[in-house]
Order: sequence, then C-alpha cells, then structure tokens
Amino acid sequence: MSQPTTFGAREDQESIDESAVFCPKFDADGLLAAVAVDARTREPLMLAWMNEESLRRTLDTGEAVYFSRSRQELWHKGATSGHTQKVRSIRTDCDQDAVILYVDQETGACHTGRRSCFYREVTPGDPATLTFVDDGKTFDPEKVYGGKG
Repeated sequence: MSQPTTFGAREDQESIDESAVFCPKFDADGLLAAVAVDARTREPLMLAWMNEESLRRTLDTGEAVYFSRSRQELWHKGATSGHTQKVRSIRTDCDQDAVILYVDQETGACHTGRRSCFYREVTPGDPATLTFVDDGKTFDPEKVYGGKG
C-alpha cells in the first residue's frame, strides 16, 4: 500500500510562491475552495470545499472528494449518484489557498440534474435578475437522489 500524500510546510512567501512543493493554506475552518472544471471543454462545473483529509483522498484516489459544510462530513462526488469526477490534474493559485480540479465528469455535476451548477447568468440591474443559460437536464435528480438532492 502506498504512503498517504503529505503537504509541505508554509515556511515563507518564497516557499509558497516559487517552490515546487505543494503546501495548501486552509482557512480558519480548515477548508479551501475547490472549483471543478471539465478537463476537455474547460466549462466550470461546480464550487465545493476541501479539508485536509478530502484533499489527501482526492490526490490518493484520483477521484474528487470534498467536504460538505452542511453535513460536516467527507463527500466522495458520485458516491450516491454514480456521477464521479475522475481528476486529470489539479492546479493551485499563487497563495495555495484555492484549487482547480480538471475532471472527467460522469453525466452531471449539479444536484438539480444539470451538467454544471453554473446554469444561470446574473444580469446587472435594479434588481439583479437571473437568466437561465442552460436549462437542459442530463439526469433526473428525483430518480437519482429520491428527493434528497
């Protein structure tokens, strides 16, 4: 069995900005933002949160594992729906406090049944309104989640 992934120390700004060592910065709640993007089309699919354990599991298994803030537990994307995210690559920003996961998304990422959670566009104004830019559903959430989406 392979060793679990370890992260580097955040010693100084240079070690964060310019080294080849991954040393993620988790916020006060122990989380960092994770954006899932389709590896082929570069379409944004969803925003979620990762804690240290979910990030390690993602790196160790090659499938996206997040932390559910509402349930306060790890969430292996697709464990219930079968709509897994196979991780092709992960990028981090300069401060290493956010990641982008380039994934192969099975069926749909959104609990509403859509391919992406970003299916509405905000139209500035008074009041701001939402326009549906993708109302096509890729699966029936009632069948997949039984009303628990």
